[in-house]
Amino acid sequence: MASSDSHLLAAARQHDPDAWDTLLKRHQLPLHAYAAELLRDDNAALDVVQETFAAAVRHIAGLRDDSRFAAWLFGIAHQKCLQQFRRVRREGNIFAPVPAEGDPDAPADWPDPGAPDPRTLLLRRETADEWLALLSQLPAAQRSALLLHVLEDFSLDEIATITAVPLGTVKSRLHHAKRALRQLVEASR
Repeated sequence: MASSDSHLLAAARQHDPDAWDTLLKRHQLPLHAYAAELLRDDNAALDVVQETFAAAVRHIAGLRDDSRFAAWLFGIAHQKCLQQFRRVRREGNIFAPVPAEGDPDAPADWPDPGAPDPRTLLLRRETADEWLALLSQLPAAQRSALLLHVLEDFSLDEIATITAVPLGTVKSRLHHAKRALRQLVEASR
């Protein structure tokens, strides 16, 4: 964690809105990516990020180690995702509607003029889409552990803290997730 984060957290504890705004801007994209991939619902992921920061503001005094702020935030977001799963299950809306292509509410994908050529971008996107499609077939607990470890680069100990499970469970989930992904890749060939 950068030394500026320590200063931001000290200011956030004093209810400085600028410090919270900076922390939000720094962490909202990774939190959103994690929640969106886990929940498969962009709007629900936005709600999770908002609820995560609201909870962080309320409970910042409970953070004992500033260097673990990101893991602490992801832990809150993980719990909010679990609450969303339960809420959806109670309401019977297990499958969230996917916006249709060309939907005016869907985000526009505008190419970056400095980006690589379209063929390279297409190959990267296809590979990422294939990986995410395979990942979506895993159980939520395995998918969560894999996302936190591979995409967000959290250590196994941090993942155990975030998901509130023992370290052995995290290792087991990662092992089973990798094995299942390997089988899915072999089956798709």
